[in-house]
Amino acid sequence: MISLVVPDYDEAIDFFTDKLGFRLRMDRAESATKRWVEVESEGGMRLLLAKAANATQASAIGKQAGGRVGFFLYTSDFESSHHHMKEKGVLFLEEPRRESYGTVAVFEDLVGNRWDLIEPAKNVT
Repeated sequence: MISLVVPDYDEAIDFFTDKLGFRLRMDRAESATKRWVEVESEGGMRLLLAKAANATQASAIGKQAGGRVGFFLYTSDFESSHHHMKEKGVLFLEEPRRESYGTVAVFEDLVGNRWDLIEPAKNVT
């Protein structure tokens, strides 16, 4: 599981479940201001959506990989996933391209972190 700092729990849940097709695994109140929120992709990638609790944490929102692609969302059907995500308003920064390792396109999450959407090539292990 990876922790992803976000500005708002509900907005992040909506983005990952509605736009990216993740499933909400857990949403449990820990205190009046803190929740334990886990989402999971079809392929089993789990994220802990962690609301920034102070200015230092807030300054990391959208910059968790320093502007590089820092997260990788695998799919078994690139065309369908790409189409669904674009229809839902996900911002892709490039057109899909074929690489030796598969079909890929870079997109941004709700706060600007960069992700690769990847369908691995059949001959890559």
